Amino acid sequence: MLTRRTLVIVAAAVLAAAPALAQDKSIVVASTTSTQDSGLFGHILPLFKAKTGIDTKVVSQGTGQALDTGRRGDADVVFVHARPQEEKFVADGSGVKRYPVMYNDFILVGPKSDPAGARGKDIVAGLIAIKATAAPFISRGDKSGTHAAELALWKTAGIDIAGADKGPWYKEIGQGMGGALNTASASNAYTLADRGTWLSFKNRGDLAIVVEGDNKLFNQYGVILVNPAKHAHVKKELGQAFIDWLVSPEGQNAVADYKINGEQLFFPNATVPGA
Repeated sequence: MLTRRTLVIVAAAVLAAAPALAQDKSIVVASTTSTQDSGLFGHILPLFKAKTGIDTKVVSQGTGQALDTGRRGDADVVFVHARPQEEKFVADGSGVKRYPVMYNDFILVGPKSDPAGARGKDIVAGLIAIKATAAPFISRGDKSGTHAAELALWKTAGIDIAGADKGPWYKEIGQGMGGALNTASASNAYTLADRGTWLSFKNRGDLAIVVEGDNKLFNQYGVILVNPAKHAHVKKELGQAFIDWLVSPEGQNAVADYKINGEQLFFPNATVPGA
């Protein structure tokens, strides 16, 4: 028979454990800097918590670093934008399944005076003009999705930016999108940016959009649950709840509703085949 003393001890233990259990209803999402710097998370995460009661801690990194964080099991979910890397993450067994979420686009920004003559709708022509004039260009140089896209665009332009064509005009800073835009603003240089971060960026100085609207600048985002078979501590149910909400009509509407000065930053496309 349980004594009164035993019951008191058990009750105290349950009460002591309750806050810990409540605090457990949280997840870690490793995500690209653009989702954080653009203000998107500040908009959607309170809505997600109101719906589910789940707290979300965001680790804001370049896509390459975010995927590495997932590989180490230091996050429950990764939310990034570099599809080949995302698919490799799943194929290697580090993630369970990739879900498309939304897209926006990249833009080339630079001085309003456009000293390289890069302005237009053709990103390849713009990059060739920058190289030809040795106009200063700021690269994130951080293995992010934006950095990967930038390197691919130089390659498409036939420019060996990692080798013979690299010069003092090309500066890699190893920072996120905000840092790259700040550096470009301070040095009147060109840089590749995602539109969402650009729209929320305040310190533009003399910068303006130089190239936009090229199909090569399309920027798709995906979300993946870190594989609990590799990392048993991954919060499978809570992480999947975040993914399910994000790709649900409610989550997709929340993404679409995020605007700055009336301009939509991200466009949901979770239901688009092959996105």
